[in-house]
Amino acid sequence: MLLEIREKVQGVFASIILVLICVLFGLWGIQNYLGGGKEAPLVTVGDKEFFQRDVSQAYQQYAQNLAGMKFDENSIKKQAIEKLIRDEVLLQHVQDEKLVVSDETARRFIQTLEYFQKDGKFDKTQYQTLLSSQGMSSDEFVARIKKALVMEQFQKAIVDSSFVTQTEVANYFKIQNQKRDLEYLTIPLAPSSQAPSEEEINAYYQQHQDAYQTEEQVAIDYVELALDKLAAEVKPTEEQLKAYYEEQKAQFSSKERRRISHILFAFTKDPAADQQALDKALKAKQALANKDFASLAAEVSDDKLTAKKGGDLGLFNVGVMEKSFEEAASSLKLGEVSEPVKSAFGYHLIKVTELTAGEAKSYDAVKTEITKAYQKAQAETQFNALGEKLAQVSYENPDNLAAAANVLGVAVSQTGLFTRSQGQGVAADEKVRLAAFSEEVLKGNNSEPVEVGNEKLVVLRMKSHSPATTKDLKEVKSQVITALQHDKAQQVAATTAEQIRSELLAGKTLAQLADAQHLTLKKVNGLVRNATDLSPLVSQAVFKAAKPQAGKASVVVIDDVAGGKIVANIVKVSEGSVSEADKAKLPVIEKNMATAFGKAQFEAVLNALQAKTDIAIREEKQQ
Repeated sequence: MLLEIREKVQGVFASIILVLICVLFGLWGIQNYLGGGKEAPLVTVGDKEFFQRDVSQAYQQYAQNLAGMKFDENSIKKQAIEKLIRDEVLLQHVQDEKLVVSDETARRFIQTLEYFQKDGKFDKTQYQTLLSSQGMSSDEFVARIKKALVMEQFQKAIVDSSFVTQTEVANYFKIQNQKRDLEYLTIPLAPSSQAPSEEEINAYYQQHQDAYQTEEQVAIDYVELALDKLAAEVKPTEEQLKAYYEEQKAQFSSKERRRISHILFAFTKDPAADQQALDKALKAKQALANKDFASLAAEVSDDKLTAKKGGDLGLFNVGVMEKSFEEAASSLKLGEVSEPVKSAFGYHLIKVTELTAGEAKSYDAVKTEITKAYQKAQAETQFNALGEKLAQVSYENPDNLAAAANVLGVAVSQTGLFTRSQGQGVAADEKVRLAAFSEEVLKGNNSEPVEVGNEKLVVLRMKSHSPATTKDLKEVKSQVITALQHDKAQQVAATTAEQIRSELLAGKTLAQLADAQHLTLKKVNGLVRNATDLSPLVSQAVFKAAKPQAGKASVVVIDDVAGGKIVANIVKVSEGSVSEADKAKLPVIEKNMATAFGKAQFEAVLNALQAKTDIAIREEKQQ
């Protein structure tokens, strides 16, 4: 339902539809064909200009995909702009090449979009209504869809035409299934107990102030549209509830439970065989006067699988068997056996072995449930309409929430300060925090409507902002001392590891060096890439290391998860081959390799196209 609102609101519906296309094809830039603004463009690609709103939409999409993760905003914004540029470069290229997608292809695609479907089928009225709410004709929307489809068509033409040779597959397994013998030792971290000087403490503090900062905080004003509150205001009459009960009666009824068994007499296409099977069925029906159905099924049924269970087919479900079979099975009484019923498989004798009639709950029994369902159903219409207005009004009045509050008939609420990672009340929702710390809100604008839970919309704006500040040295001195001591211990471990590495390369053995340093030497033979007996960090480093050459060690120094260092010496490398397990997966592996090569080729084409395109990026003004 919230999705429905987003589809309808001004400027949001088009974004959602186009974001869907972007998810399918990885082409975000197409969303920006909604139009620009009068302000100076932030990005220009050829003759296409992108404005602040375009860049913000791309950034928000990136940020939502990284919800719950720590990320650098400037880095994500650069990635979003780069994606915007590459998509536009691709679109301009396919247009220059006069690549096209037919109207019929675009319409068939549109009909598959759930936004325009009702009860699992394309609904033309809903399609026209939603487009009309955006002031967009069907021809305009189809044209936009065609742009996205032709971009995907171009990409697939490159990716899907890629192939892999048997030599490349063999080389892949030589590397993938490679085995390595190694020996290694661990240099543990021994924290220093020596107290650093005041000069060292102050110098470390000055160099690492970012590590000793308070968290950035914001407080927000917000308005909230909640379905449950709207539903509570709906006061249905008894007549309305009874009418709704009749409409929804199936939801308050238990289905009939019918278990069936059968005896099958199969036949071929020969007409004589058909008659023989029918005669057998009639004879068996007569035999049931003196014989148990299950016993007879075990003896004569051609359905050998169910015959072992007395012909039991389990619970009867409409839509599984042929119509003639279903009609017979549905009409029988408990314990009754049908006359021979013909299907594509042969003639059946059908028996109902279990029957529990369906039962509808009375109106009085479900009145409370009916009332809540009716209130919610009635409130949804108002919720959708208010959601449209909320999005539109908050966008048209970006510097205040008064207009939005008036539309909803609610007061503006406030929160206390909260951080990016934690908040209370409405700020406990991660999507609210993400919006509160978004660039647009921090600049003083309203957010777009944010979903909270399943049936609530929130529009917010910044009330106050407390940037991150560096804590005073007195407050964090003990932490600085601990960090200093830890760093010194790491330096000692790193120096020891480098010394061992140098002596190994000079000709000493790792066993000799382990004894000299009072460390334990360990050996691993036949290490494979997916081994679990070693840390993944160790395995990855070992397989990245160069192969040992005659008379020269191959040594790698690895960071230990405990803080120390690991010195590993690769003793032997054995080439891999295709295993029996791999042979069964060869088609999938070959396809994945070909796809990977195709994607690399597509990226190379895009890089070449981008290099030939005039692109300008204007730095945003900091506020």
